[in-house]
Order: sequence, then structure tokens, then C-alpha cells
Amino acid sequence: MAFQADFTATLKVTEGGTNDFGGPTFTPMMEKMFSMTEGVSGGQANQCFFDERTVATAANDDLDLAGALASAFGATLTMAKIVAIFIINAPRVGAANTTNLTIGAATNPFLGFLGGTTPTIGPIRPGGFVFIGCPDNVTGIGAVTAATADILRIANSAGASATYQIAIIARNA
Repeated sequence: MAFQADFTATLKVTEGGTNDFGGPTFTPMMEKMFSMTEGVSGGQANQCFFDERTVATAANDDLDLAGALASAFGATLTMAKIVAIFIINAPRVGAANTTNLTIGAATNPFLGFLGGTTPTIGPIRPGGFVFIGCPDNVTGIGAVTAATADILRIANSAGASATYQIAIIARNA
């Protein structure tokens, strides 16, 4: 079967009261939807990694994006361009996490969407999430370079282990 990825992010709010757009309610909505077919150009991808992982208290989970992760079918993934990353600081089922996660600041880090000398995103509080993507650009959100820019670090704060969910959509060229 060919690779197909569909993304939908919607935020809709209903608020009562008078406002510049009329009243008595204000109902703004932002939505981003896109689909990707198999390939290595803009609007395409051909690799995915989905996992639920646990990182010990005050420890790091370093994901090697260049040849160390496996697909759902056991194939080794060698990601060249990252198209989207979705991280949820919560297990799929079970007790909620109690610690914060931070993305970035690894040795040989995948920078892509991060900037600066030791870039991070966080804290991602328990139950929080981060979703970033760029499907239309041939480079996606960033290029992976084996051995120099290929580690995506998920760091856990001290206090307890944390189980998180991660999805990565990529191109292998």
C-alpha cells in the first residue's frame, strides 16, 4: 500500500458577549488540514515513526533520526527531511504524567525548527502537546545529517518517569 498521511488541527472557541464582529456570541476558528502522498517532494512523505516511550526521572530519551528507529513493520528508518513532529506529554492510557518534558539540546542535535546554540522547546507540561509541520516545503521543518544533526532529545524533569507519545513524518531523501 502507498504511503498516505492526513493532518487536521482545529481550534474553535465560543464566547458570549458583545464584540466588534457583532454579538451576542463570538465563535472564531482556526484550522489547518493537509494530506500527503508518497514521495520526497513538497506535499509528500514516505516514512513514519509512531511510538509511546518512557523516559526516567531527570533523564533524556535521545532519538537517532538517521538509521536507528524502526517503522511499524520493522524496517530501519533513515530520515533525511522531517516533515512533521507531534509529541504529547501523556500516555495513551493509564495514570497522567507529573513531570515536564523539554525538546532539544542534545549532542549532535536535529535543529530544523529550533534555533540558537542550545535550542529547546519546553517545558511541555503534563497533558501538553507540541505539533509542528511544514508539508509544502521540500526541506520540511528541517534536514537530518547523520552523526552531526540527527538526535531529537526528549528530556524529562526530575520527580517521576514520564510516558509520552511521539509521531514523526519524514522523507528519506
